[in-house]
Amino acid sequence: MKTWWHENRSIAPDLFDDEMAIAVERMRTSPTVSPAYPSGFGRKVRRVLMPKTKNHIYYTVRKDEIVVLSVWGAPRGKGPKL
Repeated sequence: MKTWWHENRSIAPDLFDDEMAIAVERMRTSPTVSPAYPSGFGRKVRRVLMPKTKNHIYYTVRKDEIVVLSVWGAPRGKGPKL
């Protein structure tokens, strides 16, 4: 996703990186604030939106660690199979 963004968004090539950094900080400081997302993963999956790039970051919390499962374009209309 990051490579695609850099190659195809010449007006704002760093936007994906900037939004990802903000989202990671939000997940790090408040990992359980995001609502749960239905999944067959067997664990509570959460997601956070990167509003300008319109991508969701799907993640789960394990003890004191955030595990990113997928970065998925919200305009696709449905989420990834988790």
